[in-house]
Amino acid sequence: MNIVSKVPETSHGISAWPDTNDVMDRLNALLRQPPRGIRKDAMPKVLEYFDQKCQTSKALAERTAKVIPGGVQHNLAFNHPFPLAATRCDGAYMWDADGNRYIDFLQAGGPTLLGSNYLPVREKALQLINECGPVTGLFHEYEVKLAELIRHYMPANEMFRMLGSGTEAVMGAVRLARAFTGKKWIIKVGGAYHGWSDQMVYGMRVPGTGRREAIGIPKGTTAYTQEVFPNELGTLRRKLWMNKVRGGTAAIIVEPLGPESGTRPALRDYNKQLRALCDEFDALLIFDEVVTGFRVGMGGAQGYFGVRPDLTVFGKCLTGGYLMAGGIGGSKAVMMLLAGGIGTSSKRAFVGGTLSANPLSCVAGYHAISEMARTNAPVVAGRAGDRLCKGLNEIINRLGLPYVTYNFGSIVHLQTSAVLLMSMRNPIKLMKEASKRKHVMEEMGAAYLAHGVLTLAGSRIYTSLADTDEVIDNALNRFESVFKLV
Repeated sequence: MNIVSKVPETSHGISAWPDTNDVMDRLNALLRQPPRGIRKDAMPKVLEYFDQKCQTSKALAERTAKVIPGGVQHNLAFNHPFPLAATRCDGAYMWDADGNRYIDFLQAGGPTLLGSNYLPVREKALQLINECGPVTGLFHEYEVKLAELIRHYMPANEMFRMLGSGTEAVMGAVRLARAFTGKKWIIKVGGAYHGWSDQMVYGMRVPGTGRREAIGIPKGTTAYTQEVFPNELGTLRRKLWMNKVRGGTAAIIVEPLGPESGTRPALRDYNKQLRALCDEFDALLIFDEVVTGFRVGMGGAQGYFGVRPDLTVFGKCLTGGYLMAGGIGGSKAVMMLLAGGIGTSSKRAFVGGTLSANPLSCVAGYHAISEMARTNAPVVAGRAGDRLCKGLNEIINRLGLPYVTYNFGSIVHLQTSAVLLMSMRNPIKLMKEASKRKHVMEEMGAAYLAHGVLTLAGSRIYTSLADTDEVIDNALNRFESVFKLV
């Protein structure tokens, strides 16, 4: 195998871990005061941009609402006052159907660390389509090349099984954990998103909500899913003890930065504590690296924290955003229960999918990861995130705003309404204020768009290899223009 790696494998995209307690203090302070959004006299001017400059997107949104439930097919596509239709992406920028250009800090929800539509990977993908087609039904050389590359950068993944999405990977990992341990209980951190499979639609976005969003899912399906509040190791230990007398815990699944890519940031040693608890109670530790895989370093979050999970879940981060991509990695002892094909051992965790390990995903994945290493993309994108976060903090402090921004390298959080920090610990406040705070966040996102900046829900920003100092400084000027409308 010819693996090109010109950067030290200890290089990480996170230059410094934020002070979690300080961040949470500031976020809680923001939550205690009334939300401060765009002024009422300024909002009509923001909406005027969409009416005058985004007429094609508006017309498409009106058509879409008649044939697609809710007018959008995934949450990333929702923007206030209506979804924008993208027609072109290149590096740090995205263009909509009316030709308006935006600095693209959405980056497809995080997987395009190299920047959107990265040419060297695109050329390899086009070559594969021209020569082979995206699917064959047979084995392809790049399946093994990709698996070897993942093991090279993340040694805990001694074996790897490619699937079609992050949701599928979580489904497979949970099934595999139960098959390997013979136990049933799965514990997640409340507020985290691990895909939309039946057993994981539990405690999503808002900690303590349990089955609140489990409409259409039988209670029995989530009967062995539990949640704990972020960073509360004492509560987690008690659940593990309770589960021990009821058959035991199969696995703890966690986003290593904290729920929703660190929207509720984890304590610096949280993952090491999880590893110790899993060892003590004979449970598997599952890292959901759908976002953090390669973005926080070529070794992922597991490399950054120095923690070896039993299983790792991947999504489109494997392929730099190319479709039909997800997967499970882990130790050989566990992963062999996923052995496919006819005539395998009678004890196995069945996982299928005719699009799994298709040639397009595997070729894109191999070359995307190789390019991430060659260009030192995690570190370069992390420096851009540092520059952006530092600049946002300077503007916020200078203008006397209560907003909170912090970053994990190329993952930058910008909280203006604190709606994502609400929980069932204060259900009355949640019911009274959630809608208003959500709308404030949506209006902030609309104002960013009207000033040429695309974010994730107006509260999360992903920087990439394409974000030069010039791009970041341009974005900071645009953010400042929006903050002056508050």
